[in-house]
Amino acid sequence: MLAALRARAARGEKAGLAEREEPPVISLCPEMDRHLPGGGLPRAALHEVVSDGSGAAAGFAALLMARSGGTVFWISRDTDTGLPGLAAFGLSPGRLLLARPRSQQDAFWAAEEALRCSAISAVLLAGEQPDAAAMRRLQLAAETGGGIGLLLRESEEDEGPSLATTRWRVTGRAGGSMHDLGDPQWSLDLLRCRAGRPRSWHVTWRAGMDSLVLDDEAREEEAPRRARRH
Repeated sequence: MLAALRARAARGEKAGLAEREEPPVISLCPEMDRHLPGGGLPRAALHEVVSDGSGAAAGFAALLMARSGGTVFWISRDTDTGLPGLAAFGLSPGRLLLARPRSQQDAFWAAEEALRCSAISAVLLAGEQPDAAAMRRLQLAAETGGGIGLLLRESEEDEGPSLATTRWRVTGRAGGSMHDLGDPQWSLDLLRCRAGRPRSWHVTWRAGMDSLVLDDEAREEEAPRRARRH
């Protein structure tokens, strides 16, 4: 895995990717970006994504990784990750590196090494719950490499204080499974946000337009808020 990272980094430097400037945040959609400090999800930071078990959270994570703009790293000890369905969220298989560590310790090591690599734009660690010390190491690694770190887990319990910049709960709605032929529909709950406030949205992923859109009901709720601000 480390050899693959070094090879990818070398190719990135040859292609001039190391000099390419990426926006400091990853955009979701205009309505959600307005609510997030900085106008999107910041890079060089950790974000938690809590799943309801339907595969919706994996789809949301794939969307974020796709929008990171470069090579991404998926780390999971689970052999059934549903990776073929991730292309529906804009994540090309050619950009994806997959690691299947044998232990939790190996998983944390792989995530830290991948986050430190400047040629990797996003790293997802699935099914693990880092303690405070591990979280600090992962956050420092993300700050070093500049990519976005995603912690994907299925527990819905509030684990208490976290070093993650944001914590999301993603719930699949009608057509919300990554394996469904319809447009995926999700309830996105922003449970925690550093320097921001919790909020919930109902959204639909339009694969054909490569866009995340608020459902009509959510847009109707958003309009009065914008009017009051102006």
